[in-house]
Amino acid sequence: MRQAPDAVALVHDDERLSYGELNARANRLAHHLIALGVRPDQPVAICLERSPAMVVGLLAILKAGGAYLPLDPAYPSQRLRQVLDDAAPRLLLCDAAGRAALGAEALADLSVVDLDMATSAWAELPACDPDPRALGLTSSHLAYIIYTSGSTGTPKGVMVEHQSLLNFLYAFSDILRLTEQDVFLAITSISFDIAGLELYLPTCTGATVVLASRKDATAATTLHHLLDHHKISLMQATPATWRLLMDAGWQGTPGLSVLCGGEALPANQASRLSRGWGL
Repeated sequence: MRQAPDAVALVHDDERLSYGELNARANRLAHHLIALGVRPDQPVAICLERSPAMVVGLLAILKAGGAYLPLDPAYPSQRLRQVLDDAAPRLLLCDAAGRAALGAEALADLSVVDLDMATSAWAELPACDPDPRALGLTSSHLAYIIYTSGSTGTPKGVMVEHQSLLNFLYAFSDILRLTEQDVFLAITSISFDIAGLELYLPTCTGATVVLASRKDATAATTLHHLLDHHKISLMQATPATWRLLMDAGWQGTPGLSVLCGGEALPANQASRLSRGWGL
């Protein structure tokens, strides 16, 4: 961020944020969260549509020392309230979609920071990075708390420390060798671990993140358009999503490296993907 503050960090629809602007927005919000009492290991819920504000919110929580609790507004309200009841955060970052998904009853027990506000309470706060040492933040503190699907019973919260997240990112950095020339298409809900790879690895290496909306991430025609229009060089998706693209007639994208995870990859699909598409 300091080396190339004018480079494009994030693209969503018609909005583009440079590294300098993304960092400044996250820092201002982080200082606001610290003033609200956010401390290391404290869960902070975040429920927003996929947007630049969502990325700013995630980074701000991490910079403030909190552990973000991702809530996808597209999920059923009952599931979201169950997670809130179990994790018991005191603070929520949200927008209109988050408010609607959670409902007034759930919001009544939380302090809400609305990222939809035209004029924010933190707009004039310092754009400098919070000092992690002054916060008492260490690598063993929590980065986020993510909940299992609940397919085998009640969803359970899994606590992920900063050091675990960093080890994951460093490992993939060694494997993928991203540079500032790369463009990563992010399509995964923040309620899944792999979203961390899509959002943080590119921004750690100076690459560009193209953030797909939920609607675009589930439609083959718009995914194909995003891949071609933004000259995407890296995308991670489940076998189901890659199959969706291929069954819709996608013939591959020049220069694209393919990552596939989340479920078993059938051999015949692996063969289709590997035909010159960088798998």
